[in-house]
Amino acid sequence: MAMREEHLADGETVVMSLRTHPKAVLRPVFLLVLLVAVVVAVWNVPLGLPAMLLWFVTAVVVVLLLAAVLPPYLRWLTTTYVITNQRVALRTGVLTQSGRDIPLYRINNVTFEKQLSDRFFGCGTLVVSDGTDQPGMVLHDVPDVERVQRRLQELVHRGDDGSDNGEFPPNEPRRI
Repeated sequence: MAMREEHLADGETVVMSLRTHPKAVLRPVFLLVLLVAVVVAVWNVPLGLPAMLLWFVTAVVVVLLLAAVLPPYLRWLTTTYVITNQRVALRTGVLTQSGRDIPLYRINNVTFEKQLSDRFFGCGTLVVSDGTDQPGMVLHDVPDVERVQRRLQELVHRGDDGSDNGEFPPNEPRRI
């Protein structure tokens, strides 16, 4: 899901628009399959249970499914990482949307971390630091995190004119 046009500044273009890796919903999907299997077994294995108890078990499983599967899925669906030619943006939220932006000219460090499971799935955590008192922007489960880190570093270095005044017009060519 790309950032909408009205949220972009003049001359700003989206370079990358990412969603967290689908591994974030694997556990809920596994739970969904497991609980559906339990319901199917309860209804099909002759246990001699009254129909009212079968309906009660089914209702409990449906409530568990909604509580366990829906929030992680909605969080995955509504969390996006957008890298433009001027900033890095994190947007998340179902009912209340929140976001954080770091202008590229403020970024002083971009690191990534890949745990064993991340290496298996081809994703990782990207930390974008801007030298302020706030902690770095942590982007979890970024697909192909090393490629994203390299691309972001390229954008940051392209915009770095060597001065530390924190200002640069985003549309002027850089002298490096």
